[in-house]
Amino acid sequence: MSAEVLRLHVWSGPRNLSTAMMRSWENRPDTVVVDEPFYAAYLTRTGLDHPGRDEVLASQPTDEAEVLASFRRPLPGGRTLHYVKQMTHHLRPEDDLAWTLEFRNVLLIRDPAEVVASYVRSRETCEPDDIGLIQQKRIVATWDALDATPPIVDAGDFLRAPEPYLRWLCDWLGVRFTDRMLAWPPGPRETDGVWAPHWYAAVRASTGFAPWRSRDVDLSEHDAAVADACRPAYDALAARRLRLIPDSM
Repeated sequence: MSAEVLRLHVWSGPRNLSTAMMRSWENRPDTVVVDEPFYAAYLTRTGLDHPGRDEVLASQPTDEAEVLASFRRPLPGGRTLHYVKQMTHHLRPEDDLAWTLEFRNVLLIRDPAEVVASYVRSRETCEPDDIGLIQQKRIVATWDALDATPPIVDAGDFLRAPEPYLRWLCDWLGVRFTDRMLAWPPGPRETDGVWAPHWYAAVRASTGFAPWRSRDVDLSEHDAAVADACRPAYDALAARRLRLIPDSM
């Protein structure tokens, strides 16, 4: 009899520590990871010209129903944990998100000024809908309406204490923590999306989570306005975040 598969979806916006978190879980011997499975469907629907657009469209299903079906398929090689890195801005505003509660879910947030500053290093322009926070607030509202309370993890908190947060998440999921989640070999992965050359340089050079440091963020007037527009959503989510360390750390 095969072991039961645990399916975890981690929802964030871009530049939210999401790829490093995917590396951490992929370094477990029991885990298969999936990188942003709705990206091609999102580009098809919106017509946006993202870096590597043609390669993304060729690499993934563009039909959302096909993507959803893929979340329920058996895992290869006796693996028992399915980790899906999800971007909330890839969802439609009108989507019925009740399907998400078929799986375990975590929300990963980050201060919007830091997100925007990182985002515009890879793309020239940034708008509020690009960074996922507004959509993160909407998905939490859906979960609230369905009496679900997935944990919310702030990237700044996490980087101050990666091991306690990973141990908490493992306990919450009912899986064994392993030190392999704290360090990984540098370089690309076959599981990286084809967009990785445009976005993943820092993660591909990494061997673990970078220590937290205070950041001086210098934004243009437009980019500061984008961060300000997302601030209320971030503040509402941050007030509900998982707190494992003192705020002063």
